[in-house]
Amino acid sequence: MMVKKNIKLYLTVCFFAVAILEVISEYLQNKDLIFSLKPLITLLLVVIYCIESNQRNLIFIAALLLSLITNILFIPNTTTYLHYALLVFTIHRIVVVYMVLRLQKIKDYIPVLIATVPFLLIFFYLFMETAEIPERSYYLLVLQNILISILSGLALSSYVMNDNKQNSMLLIAVLLFVMLQFIVFIEKYLLVNEYTSILRPLAMTFNVLAFFSLYKYVIIAEKSNKN
Repeated sequence: MMVKKNIKLYLTVCFFAVAILEVISEYLQNKDLIFSLKPLITLLLVVIYCIESNQRNLIFIAALLLSLITNILFIPNTTTYLHYALLVFTIHRIVVVYMVLRLQKIKDYIPVLIATVPFLLIFFYLFMETAEIPERSYYLLVLQNILISILSGLALSSYVMNDNKQNSMLLIAVLLFVMLQFIVFIEKYLLVNEYTSILRPLAMTFNVLAFFSLYKYVIIAEKSNKN
C-alpha cells in the first residue's frame, strides 16, 4: 500500500511538473514541446487514476482520452482542425455529462433545470454576440453551450442541495471547465490571432486544473457510492 501511495505521489509531482512546462511552452509557442507534452499530461493522469481507483471507470478514462485527442487537434491554428477539435470535444462533453449523471444519482431534476437556465443565458448571449463563427461549426457550438450549461447546472444544484466533499469538488471542476470554455471561445472566435501568448497558457492552466479536479471528484464519488 505504501509503495502504491509513493508511486502515485511521484506521478502527481511529474504531472504538475509536465503541466508547468506545457504552460511555458504555450507561452513560448514552441510547437515541438507542445506536441510532446500535451499527450503526456493526459496519459499521466490516466495512470494516476488507474493506480488509485479500485473501480477503473472506463467512462472517465474515455473522457480523458477524448480530451487528449481534442488538445492535439487544437494545436494547429486552422479552421479545419478547429472543426474536428470541436467535434471530438462535443463527444467528450457528452461522455462527461453522462458520467456525472451516473455518479451523482440525481433524484430530482427540477433544481438541475433551475440551475442550468442562468448558464444557458450567459453562454448563448456570448454566442449570439459573436459574428465570426464558421457555419459548419455553428451547431456544434450550440450543442456545446447546452452541454456545459447542463454540467454547470448539475454541479451547482448538487452543491446547493448537499454541500459535501464530492459535490464541492464537482463544482470546482465544472467552474474551471466553464472558465476554460470562455477562454477558448474568446481566443478562437473573438480575439483571433490576438493575445495568443496570454490566452493559450491561461487555457492550458484551466485545462490541467479542471481535469485534475475532475479526477479527484471521480475518486471521491466512487468511494462514496461504494459506501
